[in-house]
Amino acid sequence: MAKYAFTVLTWFILSICLPFTALAKNIHVTPDDDLQASLNRADDGDVVIIAAGEYIGNFIVNQSITVIGEVENVTDENRAVINANGSGHGLELRNSNITIENLSIKNWGSDLTEQDSGIYTDKKSTNITVQNNILAGSGFGIWIQRSQDVLIKNNQVTGNATLRTSDRGNGIQLSMVKKALVEGNTVSETRDGLYIISSQENELRNNTLHDLRFGIHYMYSHNNKVLNNFSYNARVGYALMSSRKLTVSGNRSLNTEDYGFLLNFITFSEISNNHIKDVWTKPENKVLGRDGKGLFIYNSGYNTIKYNTVDTAEIGIHLTAGSEHSKVYGNNFINNPIQVKYVSNKRQEWSLDGIGNYWSNYLGWDLDGDGKGDTAFEPNDGIDKMVWEYPEAKVLLDSPAVLLLRWVQNQFPILKPGGVKDSNPLMTPSSIHNTSTKNSEATDAL
Repeated sequence: MAKYAFTVLTWFILSICLPFTALAKNIHVTPDDDLQASLNRADDGDVVIIAAGEYIGNFIVNQSITVIGEVENVTDENRAVINANGSGHGLELRNSNITIENLSIKNWGSDLTEQDSGIYTDKKSTNITVQNNILAGSGFGIWIQRSQDVLIKNNQVTGNATLRTSDRGNGIQLSMVKKALVEGNTVSETRDGLYIISSQENELRNNTLHDLRFGIHYMYSHNNKVLNNFSYNARVGYALMSSRKLTVSGNRSLNTEDYGFLLNFITFSEISNNHIKDVWTKPENKVLGRDGKGLFIYNSGYNTIKYNTVDTAEIGIHLTAGSEHSKVYGNNFINNPIQVKYVSNKRQEWSLDGIGNYWSNYLGWDLDGDGKGDTAFEPNDGIDKMVWEYPEAKVLLDSPAVLLLRWVQNQFPILKPGGVKDSNPLMTPSSIHNTSTKNSEATDAL
C-alpha cells in the first residue's frame, strides 16, 4: 500500500513539474476520419495534424490546441482543405491558446449579418495565432473579436469578386482586440483589406492589400501602428477615422480613385515617410467635387505630417472642417495640378525649424544656396477660394479681370487672404526612408 501511495504521489508531482507540452499528444486526421470528432477528443496542449484532402462542414475548436495542415511546403496547393459548403463559419475558435496553421479554408457563408467567416472567434480569449493559411470566400476572411495577444501572419485572403464590394466581408477584421500583430498578409477582392475597430495597441506591418474599397480602415482605435504596408488598386488606400495616437509610417498607396490617405477626426498622430502615387478619379465616375486627393484631412488636428510624398494626385492635400494645429514639413508635393486646397482664411505655417516642403510648381529661387527658396510659397490665393466656393466661376480663370485681380494681390499682399504659407520651401525633394523590401519589390513589379 505504501509503495502504491508513493507511486501516485510521484506521478502527481511530475505532472505538476513537467512542462505542459510534455504531456501533449499528436492526433493525426485523414479525410476518412471525422474531423470534428478528432477536434473534440483533443485535450489542451494537443496538436491535431490534418492530412491533405477535403473536409466538408463547419468545424469548432473548443480546446486550447494547435490545428495544423500536414504539408511539406506551406505554399503547396495540396493542403488540408476545409470546405464550409456555402454557409456559416469555416472554423470557429472558442478558447484561448489556439494556433491555426497551414490550412486552406473556402466556401464559407456570405451572410454579413451573421458574421460568416473563414476563421472566426468572438469569445474573450488570449494567445490566438493564425498563420500560413489560404482563405477564399464571400464573407469575412479572418474575424477576431474580444481577444488579446493575437498573431495573424502570412495568410492569403481572397474575396468573391462577383459580388458588389459592399456585399463582401472584410479580409481581416479586429474588433475589441488588444496587442495584435498583423504581419505579412495578402488580401484582395474583399470589401476592406484590414478593418480595425475599437482595438488598441496593435501593429499592422508589411501587408499587401489590393483591389478593394479601402486598403486599411481604422475606426475608434488608439495607440496603434501602421507600418510598411502596400495598398494598390483601391478607392482609398488608408482610411483612418475617429482614432488618436496612431503611428502611420513607411506605407505605400498606388493607383487609388478617391484618396491615398483619408484622415477623419484623427488627433495626436504621426503620419510620416509614406508614399502616395496616382490618385485620380476615373472619367466615368467624375462628378462635380469628386477629385482624387492624395491626402484628405477632415476635422483632424494636433498631428504631425512629415516626410511624405504625394505624386500625381488631382489634389495633393485637401484640408477642411477645422483641420488645424498640425505640424506639416518635409513633405514632397509633386506633379499635382492643385497642390493644396484649403478654403479657410485662418493662417497656417507649413514649415518647422527652417524645414518646409518641396513643391514641384514653386517658381522661386535660392540665391544663398541654402537649399531653401528665398521667397515663401503660398499655394492658394483669393481666386482659388472663389472658384472652390463657386465652381461655375472656372470659366473666368483666363479672363483679363481675374488676371488683374491676381496681379493686384501679388502687388499688395495685404489684400491676399490668409491660408497655407510655407516660409522655407525646399528646392529639391526631401529624402524618404525606404519601405520594406517586400513592398518595394511589389511596387517595381507594377
